[in-house]
Amino acid sequence: MGDALPARAVVDLDAVAANADVLRGRAAGAAVMAVVKADGYGHGMVPCARAALAGGATWLGVAHLAEALELRAAGVTAPVLAWLVVPGQDLAPAVAADVDLSASAVWAVEALVDAARRTGRTARVHLKVDTGLSRGGATARDWPDVVRAAAAAQAEGALEVVAVWSHLASADDEASDALTLAQVERLHDAVAVAARLGVRPPLRHLAASSGLLAHPAARLDLVRPGVAVYGVSPAPERFSSADLGLVPAMSLRARLALVKEVGPGEGVSYGHHHVTAGRARLALVPLGYGDGLPRHASGRGPVALRGRRYAVAGRVCMDQVVLDLGDDDAARAVRAGDEVEVFGTGADGGPTAQDWADAAGTIAYEVVTRIGARVPRVHVGTAGVVGGPGTAVAAAASGGRA
Repeated sequence: MGDALPARAVVDLDAVAANADVLRGRAAGAAVMAVVKADGYGHGMVPCARAALAGGATWLGVAHLAEALELRAAGVTAPVLAWLVVPGQDLAPAVAADVDLSASAVWAVEALVDAARRTGRTARVHLKVDTGLSRGGATARDWPDVVRAAAAAQAEGALEVVAVWSHLASADDEASDALTLAQVERLHDAVAVAARLGVRPPLRHLAASSGLLAHPAARLDLVRPGVAVYGVSPAPERFSSADLGLVPAMSLRARLALVKEVGPGEGVSYGHHHVTAGRARLALVPLGYGDGLPRHASGRGPVALRGRRYAVAGRVCMDQVVLDLGDDDAARAVRAGDEVEVFGTGADGGPTAQDWADAAGTIAYEVVTRIGARVPRVHVGTAGVVGGPGTAVAAAASGGRA
C-alpha cells in the first residue's frame, strides 16, 4: 500500500461525480440535491460535496445545521438545505450563512423569523408536510397553521418560502408502490392548500434515491439522492448498482497484521464459534466493530485476499477479525502485510458493501456510514478537488475527515 496505515477507506471522487451525473440524467429535468449528511455517508462530506457538484448536482442536503456550516466554512457556496432543528437552537448562523432550513411546525417558523430579524437578512425555508412517513413534517391538521405563519413572515420580508417538501416511506419496496403514489398525491394536496393561503414556492421535492430511480411521478422539481451518489443501490431487491450505472465510491482495505499456522480443532476468536477443520493458516485483519464492521456479520462477512474470497472466521472483535485460509498453496503464499479488500466496487468479483449488509442482515447505507473515525479516508481522483487535478488525502490525524 506504500504507507504504514493498517487500514484505510479509499474514496474515488471521480466515481462520486460520475454517479451524480448519472442521477442527473435520471432526474428528467429536476434539479439534483446531493445529500452529504453523516460525513457524506461516511465518505467525507466536503470532498464528496465538491465532487457531486462537479458531476452536476446544484444543491446539497444535510441533516444538521453544523454540517451546513462546515460546508460554508470550507468555501462551498452552493445552496444547502439542513432539515433537523430543535426548539431553542440558534438559527442565526444558518441565516447569516445563506443556509436553507426546514420547518415542520409553527415554532420553527417563528424561530426562523427571530433569526432573520437578528441578522437583518431574509431566512429561506422549506416547509415540510408529513405525507405518510409519520416522522418529520406537519400533519394535515397542522399544515394550514404552519403555512399561515410562513405567509405572514413572508409578507413582512423576514422569510422566503423556497419549497414545500416531504419524504417517502417505502419507495424502495415494489409492494408499497401504491403508498408512494398516495404520498405524491398528498404532497400535491399540501401544495394546493399552501397556494390557497397565499404561499406559492418555486420548488416541490419528495424523492430521495429510491424515489428518483423507481418513481417518475415523485421527481417533481428537485430530487434528493443520498446513498446512490456514493454508488450504492438504495433498493437492491429492485436493481443493483451496476443495473443503474452507478459505481461504489468506497473501497475499505487493510493490511494483514499477522499470519500464523495452527493445527486442526483450534477454536478461533471469542467463543470459539469457528473451529479449524485441519491444519490452517490464520490471517489477522486489523479492522473490527470499533471501525464499523457489523458484529452481526460474524462468520459470514466476506473479505478478498490475493484474488480469493474468504468469510470472517468466528466473531468480529472490536479491533480485528480472523480469516481461516486453509492449508493449500495459496494459503501458504500469504504473508503479513498483504492487502485485503473488505469491500469495494465488486467489479473484480470482490465483496461489496451490499455483501456485508446481506451478511449482517442490514442495509448497505449502514455499512458505509458506520466506518469509524480511526479509519482514514483517502480521497483519490480529481473531481471537485480545490486547486485543480490531484489527489486529496485525508490525514490520519484528522480521523479521516477531509
